[in-house]
Amino acid sequence: MLSLGKRLVLVEFLTEKFADRHLGLDENAQKELLDALGHSDLDNFISSVVPAEILDSHPPDSLLPECNEIEALEELRLISEKNQIKRSLIGQGYYGTATPAVIQRHVFENPAWYTSYTPYQAEIAQGRLEALFNFQTLISELTGLPIANASLLDEGTASAEAMSLSFAVRKKSTAKKFLVDKEVFPQTLSVLKTRAEPLGIVLEEIDPKQVEITEEVFGLFLQLPGNHGEMWDPTPVISKSHIVDALVTVAIDPLAQVLMQPIAELGADIAVGSSQRLGIPLGFGGPHAAFFATKEIYKRQIPGRLVGESVDCEGNPALRLALQTREQHIRRDKATSNICTAQALLAIISSFYAVYHGPHGLEAISKRIVFFRAELEAFLKDFGYIVEPLSRFDTLAIYCDEAEEIHQSAQLNGFNFRILPFGSPIKEAKGFAVSFDELTTRNELNKVCQILADIKKKNLIKV
Repeated sequence: MLSLGKRLVLVEFLTEKFADRHLGLDENAQKELLDALGHSDLDNFISSVVPAEILDSHPPDSLLPECNEIEALEELRLISEKNQIKRSLIGQGYYGTATPAVIQRHVFENPAWYTSYTPYQAEIAQGRLEALFNFQTLISELTGLPIANASLLDEGTASAEAMSLSFAVRKKSTAKKFLVDKEVFPQTLSVLKTRAEPLGIVLEEIDPKQVEITEEVFGLFLQLPGNHGEMWDPTPVISKSHIVDALVTVAIDPLAQVLMQPIAELGADIAVGSSQRLGIPLGFGGPHAAFFATKEIYKRQIPGRLVGESVDCEGNPALRLALQTREQHIRRDKATSNICTAQALLAIISSFYAVYHGPHGLEAISKRIVFFRAELEAFLKDFGYIVEPLSRFDTLAIYCDEAEEIHQSAQLNGFNFRILPFGSPIKEAKGFAVSFDELTTRNELNKVCQILADIKKKNLIKV
């Protein structure tokens, strides 16, 4: 056993090494750099590079004292215990999902899968490439489009790439307008606006059921199901778009696509979406592997990477990265995407999730979500809430006078409902929305219904 003196020396050693690793440059290194840059001290240097209007004129007197690794972890644990964990039913592209234990253990938590940055060395990455090839096959079969890439960062990124592709292949150089469904998810709209500005693209939010499409339009973006949960037939507006040679992109929910006709058969030119629902944890909002599928004619404009099947020098089947025409390592001066725009690990997890459940399992999950949403819809009508008669998948959006009270009660009972209109504080809420997912149970449905019944002072008959 170590003596007290030796233990104190060990603690000092651990503290020093931990601080050295995490607190940046020491005083000697700082002085050497500052001398080379021509500054007397760090404050002088910071004042020269940080604009005065954002420089804090009253910084804290000192930072917290350094600590060792054990103390740091303990402090983080205490902070984490202050978190209030609530069940999120907000939806809008982010849903609860159950990662099968076998996938979590053997893929998500396995360094053989999660440490590989990208499968460039095809000869030693055949398993990784096969999993990504399976992801591409899954997306092609779901959407009905013949070619899909090996994932993108998230749905917003994929949507912006679809807009860029539509703009690049447009037949009329004067066409600069991109029409966006007013039911688009807000985070997707933000990314579209950011990407459109430097390209000179004019974004216009529209109601796709009533829009007139003119010659100045090069593309149309639809969200299915929409932000408020509606499912509808986009065939008429897609046909109108094609008359003026405008490409149509549809952001589709993969679990909704399981239950409906492939979007390609409805005329879509590009399908995008998030695979987050396919076994990927919420992860504090992302990233989540997105998919991007389109027609064969546009394969050279697809962003990122495609895994293709070929043969090796001995004639055996072999997988490789078939197309990476826009990667930075291929065409650095013209690249508009790079390896960081993919989410290989998360795409692999979602592909294994689909294999794990199979087509009948995915269909059962989707139907279960629809069942619980329909049950909630029936309860709401019985409670006296006004429910707009629409076809829906997983989401119900209700506007009512009791919105503020509903949200407060939901939070007290461990739920986060979506506040309507989106982005408003609870005190300004005009309604609420609930999105069910794979984790929804009969018990959870009863709890949600009890909250809404209590607001209306109705008796809930649990089923």
